[in-house]
Amino acid sequence: MQIDWAAEHCEALREYLAGGMSFSQVARAINARFNTVYSRNATIGRARRMGLAGPVRPKRSLRHWPSRPPRAKAPRPRRRRARDAAELPKPRPAPAPGGPEATILRCIEIVPRLLALIDLEPGDCRYPYGGDAEGEAITFCGHPRRQGSSYCTPHFHLTRGPGTASERAASSVSLRLVEAA
Repeated sequence: MQIDWAAEHCEALREYLAGGMSFSQVARAINARFNTVYSRNATIGRARRMGLAGPVRPKRSLRHWPSRPPRAKAPRPRRRRARDAAELPKPRPAPAPGGPEATILRCIEIVPRLLALIDLEPGDCRYPYGGDAEGEAITFCGHPRRQGSSYCTPHFHLTRGPGTASERAASSVSLRLVEAA
């Protein structure tokens, strides 16, 4: 939309900018003085077409700008409870699959506390015991969990098996394909 500026409006624009007013202040002053409806952007556009610079403002010194962005603070490590302090030994690897009968994975290095689900605390191992037979209650290990896992260290190693995460994922996929065929 083309808006023609009257000569007295242009003169007022030049005068207010020379006085150091911002473009929004200039627009408000011209609108109040001449009963117009110029926007801030309209005053900027007109000033540029007239070849006028914006209001003179002191430049910020580069000394005030930080040379590098501030570093994020490293997360504080969690406090370890006394019962978490003792790391349990790593169990032996599980037997190779394909034996004559199905193997039920149980850890022989620790004696489970056999807690009911309702009795577990937030830091307890969630490795299940029982539930194999019809109507048998399911209980849980209950020993201190390994950080970043739902299981204690022996059960973590028992359920993970050897290899990296991608190797374990690839082997589980191939097992599923063999079983499906």
